[in-house]
Amino acid sequence: MRPKLFTSSKGYSKQDFFKDLSAGVIVGIIAIPLSIALGVASGVSIEMGLTTAIVAGFFVSLLGGSRVQIGGPTGAFVVIVYGIVAQHGIEGLVLATIMAGLIMILLGVLKLGTFIQFIPYPITTGFTTGIAFTIFSTQLKDFLGLTMAKVPSETVPKYIAYFNALGSINWTSLIIGIVAILIIVYWPKINQKIPGSLIAIIFTTVIVAVFHLDINTIGSQFGTVGSPIPHFQIPVFNLNMVQSLIQPAITIALLASIESLLSAVVADGMIGDKHDSNMELMAQGFANVASGFLGGIPATGAIARTAANIKNGGRTPIAGIIHALTVLMAMVIFMPLVKLIPMTTLAAILIVVAYNMSEVHRFVGLFKSTKSDIAVLLITFILTVFMDLVVAIEVGMVLAALLFMKRMADTTEVGSIDKMLHERYSESEHIRKTLMDKDILFYQIKGPFFFGAASKFIDTIDEIKIRPKTLVLKMKDVPVMDATGFNALRTIQKRCETYSIRLVLTNVQRQPYDLMKKNGFVEKVGGKNIFMNIDLALKELTSKAS
Repeated sequence: MRPKLFTSSKGYSKQDFFKDLSAGVIVGIIAIPLSIALGVASGVSIEMGLTTAIVAGFFVSLLGGSRVQIGGPTGAFVVIVYGIVAQHGIEGLVLATIMAGLIMILLGVLKLGTFIQFIPYPITTGFTTGIAFTIFSTQLKDFLGLTMAKVPSETVPKYIAYFNALGSINWTSLIIGIVAILIIVYWPKINQKIPGSLIAIIFTTVIVAVFHLDINTIGSQFGTVGSPIPHFQIPVFNLNMVQSLIQPAITIALLASIESLLSAVVADGMIGDKHDSNMELMAQGFANVASGFLGGIPATGAIARTAANIKNGGRTPIAGIIHALTVLMAMVIFMPLVKLIPMTTLAAILIVVAYNMSEVHRFVGLFKSTKSDIAVLLITFILTVFMDLVVAIEVGMVLAALLFMKRMADTTEVGSIDKMLHERYSESEHIRKTLMDKDILFYQIKGPFFFGAASKFIDTIDEIKIRPKTLVLKMKDVPVMDATGFNALRTIQKRCETYSIRLVLTNVQRQPYDLMKKNGFVEKVGGKNIFMNIDLALKELTSKAS
């Protein structure tokens, strides 16, 4: 595993550098308002949001397995970070971020990056849309300018509190927020290079400052804004805190892994490249460890910023490094002005982020899928919104696995093949006599023979009303067999042995055969009762009958 920064440097030209420079500066400008908004929404400081863009953005590009991935804070972590801060404080968040980074490094070292792709699409869609809805819910107070002592963390009580506070709507705040959304949405029609969120911040901040509008700003709500320059800090460490943060750390690691690798896959399609998923996981892990030690919050690959990087000409990790340096330089210069930004504008930015993140068309599109996919989608979404992201992913994965196993079991068929054999050997009188012999039964198993299908196999054999002298099992269409399937086969073999029934197996494929041989089943049944194909078995049975 080698970082893409080194593998993509061959033949790097001055022209390539200027493309990366341009893309990096533009993405850095895009990252500034988003980092500020995400820091506020996460319940931490603006400085922590910006530090994450600087530190994580730098390390993701320096060590990453993707040529164009842009790292930093994303909307997916807002709910998780807010919850950790509320329960464990900033110290707990720093420790959880570092722990999550170490978990991700371990995943990369163990080369488990490719396994992330096995998380079902309805689950990722369900919790992504759920997180988007939750982000939207958290922004209504600032967007509407509501006067509220405290916003409940739970979804239903939150909306009840909003309803009770509707009489305190600040209409000026609402109008400024709507103006900000309109600018964000429609500005790209005027200029694709400069982000609409930055224009919205500049325009609304100037309007509020010039006309002395009575609405909340960052300064009025949070006081003095400090320096965004990252500084090293040692987290509070004790065994009890580590134990209490294991689950949140795993959640951060899992979500960061999923989002970063999804972003890398999207980027691959846009530039025709292939990322190294395990190197990318390690880079994301190092980025989160560094972010924790240097005063940031959890980070991952940001799909929107990565796409913006590609569209503006970025083709190597140099663009991502420049993006991080751009955020650092801009905020050192303009940090004193940040306190003038209206809170409703930040809320407007996050409402647009939530809408884009929700991908409503994908969510609705899944309702055309199977009932099991719809069930997984809705359960994951509901649990994400009303309970907890960890619970949503856990329950969604278990439910998806169970439904998948049921579908696989449904594809496995066990049944008689007498009719098929009669048609196949209709012209052979000797074989037809064998097939008409009621003391010989022919059955086949079609499909994976695993624990989901084992009971179906036993039930089918148990339904045989006569006790034959020979039972032939054709296994040509059994590509794999697990321990439960093997145990079911052994159960039938023992019954055959008890009733002096000869058990014959044909067309046994490599994996099932190796499993049988390893467990001594081949010797138990006898090599003379295992045939390469059904023709050889019929030939032996016919000759014996004659």
